[in-house]
Amino acid sequence: MTKSILCALDMSQARPDDRTLMVAADMARHYGARLDVVTVIPDFGVGEVSSYFPSGFQDKARAKAIEALTAHVGEVLGDEANRDIRHEVAVGRVYDEVLRVAEDAGSDLIVVGSHDPGLRDYLIGSNASRIVRHAPCSVYVVR
Repeated sequence: MTKSILCALDMSQARPDDRTLMVAADMARHYGARLDVVTVIPDFGVGEVSSYFPSGFQDKARAKAIEALTAHVGEVLGDEANRDIRHEVAVGRVYDEVLRVAEDAGSDLIVVGSHDPGLRDYLIGSNASRIVRHAPCSVYVVR
């Protein structure tokens, strides 16, 4: 039985994929499961890259991302549903962080969107395909 669903959203897009979120919410309602929503931002504090950003940039980026994620989920699913959803912003590589958050949350299912694969994705793998290959639970890919 599915008790916890994690929906991974790419908030770096001009308009995040509402369909992925709606599918995850429908599944959560159907199973009576808790819905968690995660987005991942890059780690700006790594190596030489960090010297190009002002002090506290990572914290500001994370705060802005959680604000955008919460607002977007409320826009798509409504404020009442949004209150019951756990929102998380992770920092690092998308597939690593989605898998980590799923494991930490005890997720039974990960819902992730996927774009049409290009040649590059067949050679190195997209985030969705890496999540599918390495997830400790079921993964539902929305196309």
